[in-house]
Amino acid sequence: MSSLQSSPLSASSDADKRDNPMSEIHVIVGPMFAGKTTALLRRINSECSNGRNVAMIKSSKDTRYAVDSVVTHDGIKFPCWALPNLLSFKETLGAEAYEKLDVIGIDEAQFFDDLYDFCCNAADCNGKTVILAGLDGDYMRRSFGSVLDIIPLADTVTKLTARCELCRKQAFFTLRKTDETKTELIGGADVYMPVCRQHYVNGQSVVEVTRTVLKSCSNVQTDSCLEEVAVV
Repeated sequence: MSSLQSSPLSASSDADKRDNPMSEIHVIVGPMFAGKTTALLRRINSECSNGRNVAMIKSSKDTRYAVDSVVTHDGIKFPCWALPNLLSFKETLGAEAYEKLDVIGIDEAQFFDDLYDFCCNAADCNGKTVILAGLDGDYMRRSFGSVLDIIPLADTVTKLTARCELCRKQAFFTLRKTDETKTELIGGADVYMPVCRQHYVNGQSVVEVTRTVLKSCSNVQTDSCLEEVAVV
């Protein structure tokens, strides 16, 4: 579903776009539930109000709330293109429509492996303003995807915080509640919660103990089954 806003724009050449002082990159990061998508949509709606031609992109992996919309945790929506990668966007949108585009919003940017190349091409070569939002770290507090690689390219970087679900202090980190260990695990409040440093460290300890206990129980059950087979 196209989120290209219908505003009268005169076509311009790639050379004109490269000289456009409005070509910028803005990065919004933070833990889950920090309001990253809300901040992104606020910026995008502001650009629309200023008469600029806008399109929104999200990863096709994220189908939590809607397939063809970017949706905040409190239900605010904006139509978007759901894509497996970013470099296919120009072809998907069409060269003429892409040429008229001023601003590209990207939500859940950590899921795009080609984020760096896309941002370079869009801003440096095509004169676009790119505004992206994503997690800067995964549940282990390690760099997530290519989001941090964009910081040297960025005009501005905004780091948002949430409220710790356990003490209401500022939350900088995302704690995973389950024992799943793969980096990409899409979920909401059922899987993740924002926490402060103290409760992240304490929570990780609890999760590790739980994981060890579950693994131990699993091994015991396996050994028990093997003993039963041996007896039979």
